[in-house]
Amino acid sequence: MTGLTVSADALTKVFRDADLGDLRAVDGLSLSIRQGELTALVGPDGAGKTTLMRMFAGLMTPDEGSLRVLGIDVARHPQRVQDRISYMPQRFGLYEDLSVQENLDLYADLHGVPISEREDRFARMLEMTDMARFTDRPAGKLSSGMKQKLGLACTLVRSPDLLLLDEPSVGVDPLSRRDLWKIVQQLVDDEGLSVVVSTSYMDEAERCAQVFVMHKGRVLADGPPGSLREKAGGLTFTAETPAGTPARDLQARLIDRPDLVIDAVPQGGNVRFIRQPGADEPRMGDLLDGIETSARPEELEDAFMMLLRQQEDEAPASLAATRPAEVATPSKDGKPVIAVRDLVRKFGDFTAVASTSFDVGRGEIFGLLGPNGAGKTTTFRMLCGLLPATSGHLEVAGRDLRTARAQARARIGYVAQKFALYGNLTVRENLQFFGSAYGLGRRALRDRIAAMIEQFDLDPEAKSGLLPGGYKQRLAMATGLLHQPEILFLDEPTSGIDPLARRAFWRTITALAKGGVTIIITTHFMEEAEYCDRIAIQDAGEMLAIGTPREVRDMAGTAGARDMNSAFIAIVESARAERGRRAAA
Repeated sequence: MTGLTVSADALTKVFRDADLGDLRAVDGLSLSIRQGELTALVGPDGAGKTTLMRMFAGLMTPDEGSLRVLGIDVARHPQRVQDRISYMPQRFGLYEDLSVQENLDLYADLHGVPISEREDRFARMLEMTDMARFTDRPAGKLSSGMKQKLGLACTLVRSPDLLLLDEPSVGVDPLSRRDLWKIVQQLVDDEGLSVVVSTSYMDEAERCAQVFVMHKGRVLADGPPGSLREKAGGLTFTAETPAGTPARDLQARLIDRPDLVIDAVPQGGNVRFIRQPGADEPRMGDLLDGIETSARPEELEDAFMMLLRQQEDEAPASLAATRPAEVATPSKDGKPVIAVRDLVRKFGDFTAVASTSFDVGRGEIFGLLGPNGAGKTTTFRMLCGLLPATSGHLEVAGRDLRTARAQARARIGYVAQKFALYGNLTVRENLQFFGSAYGLGRRALRDRIAAMIEQFDLDPEAKSGLLPGGYKQRLAMATGLLHQPEILFLDEPTSGIDPLARRAFWRTITALAKGGVTIIITTHFMEEAEYCDRIAIQDAGEMLAIGTPREVRDMAGTAGARDMNSAFIAIVESARAERGRRAAA
C-alpha cells in the first residue's frame, strides 16, 4: 500500500499452554502505520505490544489475518522484511567483554555492511550517541543509559527502511532518555526514517505523530496525541494539597473513589486528577472538603488512563493492597531507622560513593535518585547489607552493618530491579521457598502466604514466569513482605511497567508507609519522587541535593520549579558544569 510502512488486518496470535490454555496475545487487530513518521504503541502489561513488534520484525508468524511490512507479506517472506528493517528488543544483546568499537564491528559483520560504508556510518552513530570518546571501553563497563545508546547504534549500523524499538528507555535515567529521543527524532527528521516504538512513558508517546492504545491484543483508540487528549477534555483538574498534608495522602483519598475520580497522581506538590464524566457534584464536594481545585490542560496520559479504566469491570480491582499491611511492631525510640555517616565505597582507584551522610525516619518514604552510574545503586546495596562500605558508619534498624549485618538483614525486605523469582515455580511455590528462607515456621508461613495472595490479588497456581510484568512486580513485593519487615528496599521496582500498574504499586506503598514500614526506593520515573517524604539526588558518587520534593524543586531554581523531571535535569547538569569548571581550572 502506497505511503504505508505497516498494514495489518484482523491479525491474531495465540500462545498455547498446557496449564493456562490459549492466550490470545494479539486478537483480530487491524492498523495502518504511515511512512516517515514516529509511531507509538502504548498499553498495559500483557496488551500484546511486544508480540506485535516481533510479528512486524518477521520473528513470529501470525495465526490468522494478514500483515504487510514495507509492502511485503511478512508470513511469506520474513527474510525479505528482516533485510530492510532494524529491530532493538527490550533486552538487546551487547557483548559485554567486547569494546564499543568491537560491538559495532560485530553487528556490521552480522548485517553484511560493506567495509566501504562502515567508516562513515560508524562516525555518524558515534557522533549522534556522543560515544566517540568511549570506543575502547568494554560494553560491560558502560552505564545503563550508555548501553542503551550503544544498542541503538549497533541496531543502526546499516541504514534501515524501518526501525522497531521495543521499550528502548526502560531503566534509563531522564538525561539519557532525553538523549536517546534526540537521536531517534534526528533520524526521523534528517533521514525520513519510519520508526515504531513501544513505550511505558506517555511523555514519549506525546512526541509521536500517531499513537495506538492497545489492551488485551486489540486497539482501543488511535490517532495523533492531540486528538486522543481530547477524550479527557473538560475533566482534568489540579487539587491544591493542604499545608502539612503529603500529596500522596490526598492522591490516595481521591483514587480510592472510582465512582467520582478516574485517576489521580501527585505533581509539583499538588495532585492532578480526572473527574468521572457526570460525577455527582455534592459527593464530589464532600470528597474534596473545601480543597481548592483548578482546571488544567489535558495530557495524553489522562486519555490513556480513561481508556484503560473503561476496560475494567471494577475500577479499583487493579489497586492491590489499599489497606495498611501488617508489619512487625517497631520500637518508638525516636531514633532514625537508617543512619548514614561519611559513607565511602571505592572499587580500586574508583570512588563510587564519596562521603555521603543522611538519616531516614521510621515510616518515611525516602527516594534515591540519580543518573545511570551516579552511585545510587552502590549506596542502595550498602544500605541493604549486600555490599560492605570502604569506610564510614552505617546503621540499619538499630544494627551496625559492620558488626551485625545478619541481624539487620533479618529486619529488612528487598525487591530487586529485575524479576529475581523462579519462573518455573508457581506463585505459591515461590512464596513457600522465600518464606522458608526467611525462617518462617509452618503455621506462620501458611498464614502469611494466604495474606499475601489475598492482599496482592495473586493466582497461587499461576506459573511465575508467565505472569504479566505488573503481576510479577506484585509477586516480588509479596515475597519481600512475607516476614513483615520494618524496612523495605525497592530497586527501580516500576521499571518497564505501565502507568496503570504504577498507580497500583504506589497505592500499595502508601498503605505500607501508613502501616509503619520504612521505604527506601530508587526510581527513574521522576513523577514517583512526588510520593516520597524526602529525596536525595546523587551523581558521580556525590550527594547533590536532599530534602522534600518541594525543597528539591526550589533548589533547582525557576528552570526546575515546574516539575521534578525538570528539577532533576537542572540540578544534575548544573553540578556537572561546575565539575567541568573545576577540572579546567
